[in-house]
Amino acid sequence: MFLNRIGPALFLLMMLVAQGLRAQAGPPFQTDDPTPVDLGHYEAYVFGTVDGTPVEIDQTGPAFEFNWGAIPNVQLHAILPFGAVLPSNNPIYFPSGTGSSAYGLTDMEIGVKYGFIKQTKHRPQIGSFTMFEIPTGSYSRGLGAGRVWYKLPIWAAKDIGPWSLCGGLGYAVVPQTQFRNFFYGGFLVKRVVSKKLELSAEVFSHAREGFATAQTQSSTMIDAGGYYHFKSPGLQLLFAYGHSIAGQTENYGYLGLYKTWGKDRAKKSPDAALMQAQPR
Repeated sequence: MFLNRIGPALFLLMMLVAQGLRAQAGPPFQTDDPTPVDLGHYEAYVFGTVDGTPVEIDQTGPAFEFNWGAIPNVQLHAILPFGAVLPSNNPIYFPSGTGSSAYGLTDMEIGVKYGFIKQTKHRPQIGSFTMFEIPTGSYSRGLGAGRVWYKLPIWAAKDIGPWSLCGGLGYAVVPQTQFRNFFYGGFLVKRVVSKKLELSAEVFSHAREGFATAQTQSSTMIDAGGYYHFKSPGLQLLFAYGHSIAGQTENYGYLGLYKTWGKDRAKKSPDAALMQAQPR
């Protein structure tokens, strides 16, 4: 399993390099971060994604995400997604990738992000982001897993001037026939280019996810993209695209709009407001 070889190395590299960047990952990337939304603040996304292999193309959109800084160091999270499954119907991928195409509501996601170690000059931020996938999508049409399943990651992050580093490992528990439990992990580097533009790149890897998914084999991808800040405070365009460099051929894409706001926003300096307006 390719992830078993590179995952721990990526996490160790992130921890070593980060001794020296408030770091943010998450949308539009697959690597996330450990920093909850500030207390009393909110985030909203409208987005679409695509994740495809030779077996099947899975599309999401429109999808709606909402995050809330409910209590100190804790963020509540929810996604309501609509999406499509487009099997390749190539007999060489039987029993995967065969069947009719479908579109509709897919599995809803709820979660809790907890930042249990705060970043200091010599210490990275560390936190968990437990997520529950609720079976709101039709299992018979391939739009959902048919049972509640879980994502259990640990993420770490560090800021170094205009640079940010994020990374970590996770384990998905999927108690359903034709699905598998699997490890996943990633490492992301972000650079503030200007007040309006930030660019990032990540390495993300996952193990095989089961014959009922498009990701029937493990894959490691390089994704690149960024964040464009509009004049309206807290409003951003998020974009990313990636392709596999090892394992199963896979493509990933994300495009969305992001808005953040909160009750103490007007009290922040321009630099502090820019740091707050980072997707999580």
